[in-house]
Amino acid sequence: MDIRIEFEYDRTNPKSIEAYAQKLIGKSFRQIMDDDKNVLREEGPTYGESDVTEVKRNKGNLGQIIEECFFHYSCNSDARADFPEAGVELKVTPYKINKNGTLAAKERLILTMIDYMTVVNEDFDHSHFWNKSKLILLVYYLYMKEAKYNLDYNIGYAKLFTPPEQDLKIIRHDYEIIVSKIRAGKAHELSEGDTMYLGAAPKAATSMNRRKQPFSDEPAKPRAFAFKNSYMTYVLNNYIVPGKDTYEPIIKDEVVDSFEDYVVDRIDAFAGYSVDDLCVKFDIDASKKPKSLEALLAYRILGIKGNHAAEFEKASIVIKTIRIGSNNKIKESMSFPTFKFKELIEEDWENSTFGNYLRETRFLFVVYKFDPDDTLRLKGAQFWNIPYEDLEVEVKSVWERTVRILKEGLKFEKVNGVYQNNFPKASENHVSHVRPHGKNAKDTYELPDGRQYPKQCFWLNNTYILEQINDGLKE
Repeated sequence: MDIRIEFEYDRTNPKSIEAYAQKLIGKSFRQIMDDDKNVLREEGPTYGESDVTEVKRNKGNLGQIIEECFFHYSCNSDARADFPEAGVELKVTPYKINKNGTLAAKERLILTMIDYMTVVNEDFDHSHFWNKSKLILLVYYLYMKEAKYNLDYNIGYAKLFTPPEQDLKIIRHDYEIIVSKIRAGKAHELSEGDTMYLGAAPKAATSMNRRKQPFSDEPAKPRAFAFKNSYMTYVLNNYIVPGKDTYEPIIKDEVVDSFEDYVVDRIDAFAGYSVDDLCVKFDIDASKKPKSLEALLAYRILGIKGNHAAEFEKASIVIKTIRIGSNNKIKESMSFPTFKFKELIEEDWENSTFGNYLRETRFLFVVYKFDPDDTLRLKGAQFWNIPYEDLEVEVKSVWERTVRILKEGLKFEKVNGVYQNNFPKASENHVSHVRPHGKNAKDTYELPDGRQYPKQCFWLNNTYILEQINDGLKE
């Protein structure tokens, strides 16, 4: 026989649900289960019918514990929000404390699975995604690496969240980018780097899982709409945690339809200015040679006093400044963080550090060019993320070859009297290569065979980067 409960909150009122949820703060999941005196799992559901399998129950699903042991309704896969009368969706998500004491989301927030066959017929305002995401009760719990059981994680925050107006503009635009790609028969080419705040996140039990898509015979990875990790970190620090300082926003007192167009137009308005002219205009002492001067100038043009823009932090957008020589060539290839040899060989490509970085990151290229008289001038800007084929074919082949070389043992050969390693060279791949990126020859990591060797990193070839720049910037 079902046990009926007088709910301690009004299921039709979002604020009542939020106020009740804040009683969770400071409790562990184990305490929540211990406090539940109604033994719901043994005597039946109290609100709706549960369709969660016993296997899932026994995995100790933390969200399910909140649903059934605290809010006293049964977990289900209903298409509606968790609290349909109030239009509130419950999401239980982890955060962590970094070594420097700052807070960060531990992972992206999965919202709804993408049904490739039906999403192409939905508009944003009436979509399944937005129906489940317009008002979210975020319950953040503190992830602790040292905790032996996930039931011992403590809940730190519980608060209603809906994206503010300018964020919503960007999320709507992200949604359209994702759906447009599916309508074009390119669901298999979806990447989180395509978008800013809302991503199409891989969501499969194994890397081999695939689903049908409506406008192509090419099977696609299962994916879900998700707020990116970077966006969830920003939400945590600026909308959830009280009293936290926000980064400076680029868009301050207006709402724009296209954030990216706004940024590019702001920077392009100064095209033709020399670096010296820009330093004078924005009161930067170039004689002190501030670090990353060209990137600093881009921030000043965008009205940012420091070197962190709120929208860039939310979207994990990375500024990369590019210098084109007077000969229309780029001298430097684009470097990335060094990798540890022994850690690299333990990864697989689908979940590799470098692969995921390129999949999830959107870049803002700020391009400068030297005149024939050797004056460096701003040419303009563009947003970019690596195309699917370039990543999943070219970069993947470089990554796999690097792993294979490390496993088999790094070798050397004498070329023109100089010994060289057998890591992939820029001349051997159109997109990427591997070469040193340490302070000096003594800045090393240990190889799998125990030898010390100078730190290396993956690079994107200078010739490849030049190709990616819009024709209008290469004149």
